[in-house]
Amino acid sequence: MTDLIYEQPLNEKVRSYLRLENLAQQLQNNVTQDQQHQCFFPLFSLVELTERCDYRTELLKDIDRQVQQLRSICYLQQADSEQVNQLIQQLNSLKTPLQKPERIGYKLKQDKFITALRQRFNMTGAYCNFDLPQLHFWLGKDWPQRKKDIQYWLEQFKPILAPITLLLNIYRNTAEFTHISAQAGFYQGDSPQPLSLIRVKIDPSYNCYPTISGHKNRYAIHFVDFSLHRHTHETIEFSLATCG
Repeated sequence: MTDLIYEQPLNEKVRSYLRLENLAQQLQNNVTQDQQHQCFFPLFSLVELTERCDYRTELLKDIDRQVQQLRSICYLQQADSEQVNQLIQQLNSLKTPLQKPERIGYKLKQDKFITALRQRFNMTGAYCNFDLPQLHFWLGKDWPQRKKDIQYWLEQFKPILAPITLLLNIYRNTAEFTHISAQAGFYQGDSPQPLSLIRVKIDPSYNCYPTISGHKNRYAIHFVDFSLHRHTHETIEFSLATCG
């Protein structure tokens, strides 16, 4: 079986990024294959999250911070200056859409079809034809047309999703996986540098999953037996990446 990777954010910013990335991936899955009305749950979650918080200011600060860090390593002997410069250009190009005055996803708030569905989707069992005839009509369209609609809806969030995707890739690439043994199913570590993300890779044949807790300088990993629903006392071999 393929190893599973578990990720634990160690600050609220990365926690938000991972949530938004996950919703975007769910929507993207609905673009690659016809999953009927399943696209609306991640879509409405994206709408709700972007209504609660304007991520643009934090993203612009994060982009500038990453560009500054990349420039500082660009002249190191072991650095691939061409690759670093390309990354800097990518990051800077993502700033322009974030600087536009329009609120992210505002076009969906003006879409009467989306607005009507969103109002009813949280109602228990409100998926019958008589509840949402407009949804029944939309599902009756050919898949290429519905796919085009989903792509358009997803595009409305591109100004924040594109930089989040790139920033998370940068975070993940700051650390390589190293092999670790968790005696009695427990491992604890610390770091002199602030951490933003813990990544655990484990073979599913152990029949365990990790629960990860911590903050920017210290973390702990407990492995839980899935069948017994309790902490395992076996020695677990896994791989760990601590990302700054």
